[in-house]
Amino acid sequence: MENEKLIIDTSILIDYFRKTDKENSRLVHHFRKYQKIYISSITEFEIFNGATEAHKEFWNKMLTQIVVLDFDSMAAREAARIVSELKPKRKSIDKPDLFIAATAIIHEITFDTLNTKHFKHIDRLKLLTFD
Repeated sequence: MENEKLIIDTSILIDYFRKTDKENSRLVHHFRKYQKIYISSITEFEIFNGATEAHKEFWNKMLTQIVVLDFDSMAAREAARIVSELKPKRKSIDKPDLFIAATAIIHEITFDTLNTKHFKHIDRLKLLTFD
């Protein structure tokens, strides 16, 4: 998987943070498999929001190994498209998840989350699947 990239959701990072046996986490699996791991700047906000100084130190070290993609104008427009596509389906998505999904879509990077139900109705989002 030499050139493969993956963008991960906040849930993957929180799972790693909380696990005692970190080797058994999805994040460690991804670091072994993918050349680059990405997050959205929205995910960065979510992990730092309300974090203690000790937690901030942990996350700062973690982010040295991860590329942060900005939520920018292109992502904002993609988020608006997603909302307009979900509306006729009578589906909605929380704003942070919407912005994270839009970031993954505009960068054309496969996305992994532990909360697939939050993202499964977004047609253009390429969700990671396990065989």
